[in-house]
Amino acid sequence: MSQRQWIAVDEYFTGVLIDSDTDNDADNALHAALAASDAAGLPAIAVSPPQGKLLNLLASLISARRILEIGTLAGYSAIWLARALPPDGRLITLESEPRHAEVARANIAKAGFADLVQVRVGPALDTLPQLAQERSSGRAEPFDLVFIDADKEHNADYFAAAVGLTRPGGLIIVDNVVRGGAVLDAGSDNSAVQGTRRLIETVSADPSVSATAIQTVGVKGYDGFVMALVKTP
Repeated sequence: MSQRQWIAVDEYFTGVLIDSDTDNDADNALHAALAASDAAGLPAIAVSPPQGKLLNLLASLISARRILEIGTLAGYSAIWLARALPPDGRLITLESEPRHAEVARANIAKAGFADLVQVRVGPALDTLPQLAQERSSGRAEPFDLVFIDADKEHNADYFAAAVGLTRPGGLIIVDNVVRGGAVLDAGSDNSAVQGTRRLIETVSADPSVSATAIQTVGVKGYDGFVMALVKTP
């Protein structure tokens, strides 16, 4: 098995199962978002099409009305998630880089979701307490699904905050937790690896969630994600 083969299989699945299952406007919007990201010089780290479709299906399966995303980049995953929302749904996506947020807003608007998606700019560690305050004051409902795909160093903090913002029965998904297998290296000096290990320990120690981790291969290489269900008290 090789990276070339992983990419070829992903491209096969994308062509047969995903591109053929989206209408032309939706498909064009997704491709346009990636093209705009490249043109703006943003890092090519968006989720793959199969991962995007998985997020869309998970949101659809739980009939998500409110979604939180931590890490917007160019809005590609936000578009996939927004496609699962009902007309009265809401997606709030947090982005620390103003330039990324600018590109994302344009992509989301071109996809037709400007009324459903709000991009909030600023460090998530500052924005998440604001969301918690909105929740505790009764001004906002809990989220049905949270997708975390931001800087890995703070994933444990993002996850802990997400648990408090998610309804019982809701899902929290954290991307990029395998790190090419480096997550096994307890002595790593890589901050992303250590942040991921802290995340796994945080998830394990939290009795309010039931979680698993899945390894993946594909156009993004060897990686994986955590999926946690928030339990009913």
